[in-house]
Amino acid sequence: MTGPTPRTIAEHVTATLARVRPLATVETSLTQLDVLGLALAHDVVAAAPVPAFDNSAMDGYAVRRADLPDDGTEVTLPVLADVRPGHPSPAVGIESPAADRSAAGDSIPTAWRGVVRIMTGAPLPAGFDAVVPVERTSTGRFVAGRPTTERTVTLGRQLREHVRRAGTDVAGGDLLAAAGDTVTPGLVAVAAAAGLTALPVHRRPRVAVLSTGSELTRLGSTAPGTVPDSNSLMLAALARQAGADVVRVGAVPDAADALTAALDRVADVDLVVTSGGVSAGAGDVVREVLAGGAPTDVDVSAVAMRPGRPQALATWRGVPWIAVPGNPVSAFVSFTLFAAPALRRLAGRPDNAPLRTARAAAAWTCPPRAEQVLPVTTGPDGVIPAAHDGHHLAALPRADALAVVPPGTGQVAVGDEVTVLPLAGVQP
Repeated sequence: MTGPTPRTIAEHVTATLARVRPLATVETSLTQLDVLGLALAHDVVAAAPVPAFDNSAMDGYAVRRADLPDDGTEVTLPVLADVRPGHPSPAVGIESPAADRSAAGDSIPTAWRGVVRIMTGAPLPAGFDAVVPVERTSTGRFVAGRPTTERTVTLGRQLREHVRRAGTDVAGGDLLAAAGDTVTPGLVAVAAAAGLTALPVHRRPRVAVLSTGSELTRLGSTAPGTVPDSNSLMLAALARQAGADVVRVGAVPDAADALTAALDRVADVDLVVTSGGVSAGAGDVVREVLAGGAPTDVDVSAVAMRPGRPQALATWRGVPWIAVPGNPVSAFVSFTLFAAPALRRLAGRPDNAPLRTARAAAAWTCPPRAEQVLPVTTGPDGVIPAAHDGHHLAALPRADALAVVPPGTGQVAVGDEVTVLPLAGVQP
């Protein structure tokens, strides 16, 4: 194991991502709500058109427009049949028996004309090419639950078809969503309508989180010299927000055997994230375990950033391990910059962070030789530090983004353009 080597944030992101790859593809049924939020492993195309058949867009009467006068003059036609959603379209021919024609009167020519009573969504009978809404006919309206008995109906030419043609929404073979896209309720709906029963997705990552420190205790404890274990809760919440299933180990004492046992208990996960124990102190248990030989591919680094300078990467029993500092703001920043992209890659998503630029609405100072990562709040005039001191835990609930300021800046002035990383799940 080599000593710490200063590197940039971008270099440490690259080193972190080199340790993970997208998880296996699983075919997940559209009936399983667990499919929501997962990333598609492959492009998804329609297996069938939507609509699957020509159908009525209105309650009314299916007609052949050729049977209606060109000048819009009203015409009375016989009702030949009735069709409703979920039932096959009736076979209504161009010709009908003369005995049936008598009900419509002598005005009906030998080449039979007529209409079919049709409800919204019902299949359009073959040979019919338009629907006249019921409210624009002599019937006026249909009454639910009451049998329809009209033998004839009076109507005029309509300018609109009121027909949903097969494949006009989605054609068979159309691309519904691309690999890497997130499964949403809308995608579930269109996939089901287009004849699919399952989607190819990357399974949800399983992440184990723990914090190290003999001073850490359970919530609510008031034992002298102890502090609540807020870090493992924060890391678990961040991992869950990133779409992972989380195994929260909690606090582990500063003892190598305790940390080793805790890591062994979660060796079946896809990623381990720990906080604390990566600095240069005599009790830094993570560094002790990293030097003990059990982990492989150990990379202990000093990243030229504040907060969050000490970082470590390793592999434990084949599982990638990201070790971040124990300071709560450092841990938060480190998870956002390094662990979150790793989770995105595991889940089959684009791992690049959605950076943007914003104007500073307040001035602040920056460390001279490190990239500053500062929790900020977005306002109408730009971004401001989320707290008087960005190292304080109180800054986190107020922040909706992290400002990333390059080294050597020294001072951010009002109106300066800064790079910001919006925080997931937080609306500015």
